[in-house]
Amino acid sequence: MRSFASDNNSGIHPSVMEALAKANNDHALGYGDDGWTREAERAVRKEFTPDSLPLFVFNGTGANTVALQLVARPYQSILCAETAHIYVDECGAPVKATGCQIRPIETPDGKLTPERIEPFLTGFGDQHHSQPGVIYLSECTELGTIYSPQELRAVTALAHEHGLRVYMDGARIANAAAALDVSLRELTADCGIDLLTFGGTKNGLLNAECIVVLDPSLAREALYIRKQSAQLASKMRFLSCQYTAYLKEGLWLSNARQANAMARLLYTQLSNFPEIRFSHPVESNQLFLTMPRKAADRLLESYFLYFWNESAGELRIVTSFDTTEEDVATFTEIVKEALEAAR
Repeated sequence: MRSFASDNNSGIHPSVMEALAKANNDHALGYGDDGWTREAERAVRKEFTPDSLPLFVFNGTGANTVALQLVARPYQSILCAETAHIYVDECGAPVKATGCQIRPIETPDGKLTPERIEPFLTGFGDQHHSQPGVIYLSECTELGTIYSPQELRAVTALAHEHGLRVYMDGARIANAAAALDVSLRELTADCGIDLLTFGGTKNGLLNAECIVVLDPSLAREALYIRKQSAQLASKMRFLSCQYTAYLKEGLWLSNARQANAMARLLYTQLSNFPEIRFSHPVESNQLFLTMPRKAADRLLESYFLYFWNESAGELRIVTSFDTTEEDVATFTEIVKEALEAAR
């Protein structure tokens, strides 16, 4: 049975499996000094900027810790939404790696705005206080909402005015670009983002993420931080070749469009049940909703799902690049049976 718990539970796209098999045909130099990695770097730069630096790493937490170490110093603070992955879900890894204080900001929709950030831009030059140093954004947010380019430019303008860097956790940036119908560059470099993660694992790759350093002044130090953070793969070609396949003929985009389309279809189907209430707008491939607890417990007998807010009975449902209309129909029918049994 297909999973709706997380897009991490999905499989690997066949094109990516094929790329891995081809990369396994012969020997190649390690640590990224190979033709597969050069090819993938060129493909990534084409999507972002010619002078950007792509750094392939193993996973999302590794990407976040490498990126944040690059732009933050231990005496600084990292500002983020209170729902941010680095604050809620990474077991303190970013704090341990950077030594920074993380300052969560309350938001109703997971998105930071200049108005919400400004009260935290204090204490500059005061040796008794952590110095605001980095703004962390998620695109898509942990609530499935999406920043528009205009919203991103407003945040980066404020950040740079005060000397802060902006890091975008783009674990699901493909879903955001697909929903907005904009290019990756329009959503990042053109908005003033300093560096980002170009996510792959949640969208059809095996075990690969890519940090894209957009500010060339950060490039040299980035290589050392990746190595020191245990994120430099010895057999790098098996990470980088996935990105060549991912970017070929827009696979990243078609995968994200499929996931988003199935989320919209599922939203349409579930909206027919009066007992279901959606907590947030469905803008990407994530749905947040509540239903009677007896129905939820019955549903969980057939599908494993995460409670986003268990006290409120709020469930998170996630569609993937390989979710089909049949999967949605099957899930909807089981939801219907669970609701009927709970009445």
